[in-house]
Amino acid sequence: MRIAVGISGASGTVYGQRLVQRLVEAGVEVVLTASPTLAQLVPAELGGTFDPLAPDLDAFLGADVAARVSYRRPDDVGADVASGSFRLDGVVICPASTGFLGRVSVGASTNLLERMCEVALKEGRKLILVPRETPLSEIALNAMLVLARAGAVILPASPGFYHRPASIDDLVDFVVQKILDRLGVDVDLVRRWS
Repeated sequence: MRIAVGISGASGTVYGQRLVQRLVEAGVEVVLTASPTLAQLVPAELGGTFDPLAPDLDAFLGADVAARVSYRRPDDVGADVASGSFRLDGVVICPASTGFLGRVSVGASTNLLERMCEVALKEGRKLILVPRETPLSEIALNAMLVLARAGAVILPASPGFYHRPASIDDLVDFVVQKILDRLGVDVDLVRRWS
């Protein structure tokens, strides 16, 4: 299985980071790209640095995971993942900012993350968009409705609590579990409802 993951400029970069780590641990081939705004978000949210044009993936993902991830620059709209002829089993944008959702909903791609989504929709591939922002304006809700009608899965980063989370990691894993389930990746990160 090969999945393209984009981490956009919304707060919640830990969701994207953890998703990539869990996908790789499950044996999934991951192609990663990230919004230029991660240069500001990663230091604020996770500590460390992140250069979207030449990221230190060892520092961001851990050396074992980074060795098994392919990275594409966000400005490389001619990258393999920007073409419908490149085989992918799905695309996940995690997190997805509302501005990002708006641009994709009207077909106005400006970078590789947005282009990957357009290609996923036109090719009928799985597209999972993980908005994290709150509250949501009518504009953002309309963009999500347009994308859902076009075939995308809108999967808000809204963790549940029935698994009795004891840490932030447990809350993050709950959302990542939902994404993995939609992709068909057989992993159990949290206690399921029984």
